[in-house]
Amino acid sequence: MDIKADNTTTTPTDQPKETGFWGPALTQLQKWDPQWAETYLKMTANPWSSEVLPRNLVELIGVALNAGSIVLNPDGMRRHMRAALKAGATGEQILLVLKMASVMSFDSCMLATPILLEEASEGELDAARRGRAERHKDTEQATPAVEKMKTLGRWNVAWDPIYDLAPVWTDQFMSAAIGIQASGVLSAKEIELIAIAFEAPYTHIYTPSTRRHVKNALRAGATVEEVVEVLKLCVIQGVEACNVGVPILEEELSAKTSEL
Repeated sequence: MDIKADNTTTTPTDQPKETGFWGPALTQLQKWDPQWAETYLKMTANPWSSEVLPRNLVELIGVALNAGSIVLNPDGMRRHMRAALKAGATGEQILLVLKMASVMSFDSCMLATPILLEEASEGELDAARRGRAERHKDTEQATPAVEKMKTLGRWNVAWDPIYDLAPVWTDQFMSAAIGIQASGVLSAKEIELIAIAFEAPYTHIYTPSTRRHVKNALRAGATVEEVVEVLKLCVIQGVEACNVGVPILEEELSAKTSEL
């Protein structure tokens, strides 16, 4: 296999219509290594051809995978937003996915606050509570959003540690998060399947939340096959290494050739 700068614009004639997560880098990859590209493309195109999930949901999951705070891939987001709209998704649905991406960062508290409670001494924790009470002595300290979540049965006990350490802030966060499921823009099942896509990818892999959203998805009517399709899409997200890296490699090869 000879990888070198290639300024030709020939597009392979055997490229399938559905290329899923692939961007323009696919054409160059097919020139450099057509056999591997064909094999990998067949795998990455599978969720688009299986029809287990509707096309618009597949693309919304693609938006989610590229919008996660650890990834933040603008090209991938744009590609899947465009495809989602073409497949019938609405702007409100795409915006809801971005809202979900914005609140997934709460996993930081779910992971670290139990550790903080274990490692801090009782004296240190008491000092923190006194300091918090002093800062909020002249402000409202009610937590209506938290209470609403508990009343609705949607409170997660894994949130208790951060609620203990920062109740007012936790309520502010829950006020922002509570409207996502209540919006009616997507069904509970769709929201939970998208949530799995935030928690399960190799770029994130947060087991407690993945388990919770898998359980919630099944309770909301998702099938095992539908959950598996989401996991396939999480794996296929790895294609972004080629989407981002192949054009860079092509540029560097061209620059090296011009130096000779």
